[in-house]
Amino acid sequence: MGNSKLKERVAVYIDGSNFYNYLKDKEINFPKGTKFDFKNFVNYLVGDRECVSKRYYTGVFRNIDRTQKSEELVRGQQKFFTNIKRDGFVVKRGKIMPIEGVYKEKGTDVKIAVDLIIGAVDNLYDTAILVSSDTDLIPAIHYIKYKKKKLEYVGFAHAPSLGMQKYADFSILLLPRDIDRFKEKRLL
Repeated sequence: MGNSKLKERVAVYIDGSNFYNYLKDKEINFPKGTKFDFKNFVNYLVGDRECVSKRYYTGVFRNIDRTQKSEELVRGQQKFFTNIKRDGFVVKRGKIMPIEGVYKEKGTDVKIAVDLIIGAVDNLYDTAILVSSDTDLIPAIHYIKYKKKKLEYVGFAHAPSLGMQKYADFSILLLPRDIDRFKEKRLL
């Protein structure tokens, strides 16, 4: 146990809807209905370091219109939350709101930014792994770097965020074959 003090402490922050939207890109072509194995994905990102926190940020569906489709979305998302929490994730919820007829997620990037900063101020991690290409997070990244924390950016090779890469200490750009490794295997 004495050597665990020497291990680099890593916190993982996953911007769920940002990640999901990239998975849907034709470049990645992740099959609809296939589950993504976030537990093994995080283990892959962390490696032999110590994972002190893993957080998943997403907007939450609400059955506002009382339709069958909304009910299924809510039920599916709740089942996903149950599974991801069982794998040790903290789920941070934002809102999904209709804006000019299009549903948009609100509030999750602010929660990620606040958690990155609090983690740096309270010395909860040595390295933050950020799975998001949302450049709105760059001011928070500047601050954690000022606090002498490292940032690893995880994005997609077909659409990297040059802004995020510029400020990261290290970047992982996922290829379709990397994503394929984390398709959950179905037992027949």
